[in-house]
Amino acid sequence: MSITTISILTFLTVILLFLGFHQLKAGEKKLIANRMDYIFSDRMRGMLEKVKNRKNKNQNGHKVLELAGRLFTARKIAAKVDSELARADIPLKGEEFLGLILILTVGGGLIFTLITGSLMLGIIAAVLGAYLPYFTLRAAKSRRLAKFNGQIGDALVIIANSLRSGFSFLQAMDMVRKEIPDPIAKEFGTALQEMTWGTRTEEALNNMVARVCSDDLELVVTAVLIQRQVGGNLAEVLDNIANTIRERIRIKGEIRTLTAQGRISGLIIGLLPIVLTIIIYILNPGYIKLLFSSKAGIIMICYAIMSQIVGLMIIKKIVQITV
Repeated sequence: MSITTISILTFLTVILLFLGFHQLKAGEKKLIANRMDYIFSDRMRGMLEKVKNRKNKNQNGHKVLELAGRLFTARKIAAKVDSELARADIPLKGEEFLGLILILTVGGGLIFTLITGSLMLGIIAAVLGAYLPYFTLRAAKSRRLAKFNGQIGDALVIIANSLRSGFSFLQAMDMVRKEIPDPIAKEFGTALQEMTWGTRTEEALNNMVARVCSDDLELVVTAVLIQRQVGGNLAEVLDNIANTIRERIRIKGEIRTLTAQGRISGLIIGLLPIVLTIIIYILNPGYIKLLFSSKAGIIMICYAIMSQIVGLMIIKKIVQITV
């Protein structure tokens, strides 16, 4: 073996020994901190952003919606819509959703005006195009929240039994993620992933409450956070909360049954004038055009719309009982 080879091997040995002693001295905390800093560094964020942008370029439809939303909306509004879409579990960005509303409003109004030759039908189509995405978003959010609240009782039972069996709280959450379907599995999985990446348990649980916006979940998280500070039997506390949530769900079901007649009455009162107007316009357009062309008719329409809104608000206030 030549002197050059021996010198190179000696140099590499010294370097490796130096690095090994340095890692041992740094300790586990510093290694974890360095790894987390690398994961969340600007370079990694840039790489992820490039991948995301490259993926969005392939989705031309989403790109058109996003550009349309950016032209006519502010970033604060888009950020607020982002949170609403996340609560409804709709795979769209806020700018894309606002762009969809804009396209449906303008496009629907123009198409119906050109096809029918009636400006009134075009305005009605534009209003419906603007309201339909919002109605879909609100319905999806309410449906997902109701399903989530219906799963909380079972999730608390699983967590309580897991704690009694000797599992930790995080292991119990992972058990819920595996045993119960979405949406609660997705939210618990997101919270566990945040904890895995270094987020404190309290912060991850509060983030989950902010995403879901559920009063029952907020009650559970508050109890867990208090128990982590003062101690106590968490399994027993969760059992009591589960019983309370079940009773609340039962009472809500009874109230919904008792107020069904009022809600149906409000729906009929709200839709009846619109349906009658459309039917009369189809059967005899000249008869109802006077209502939209004269000054007295426009005043009557404005008064009728205001009365409808006031009546629907009163009915909603009567049938909406908070438990």
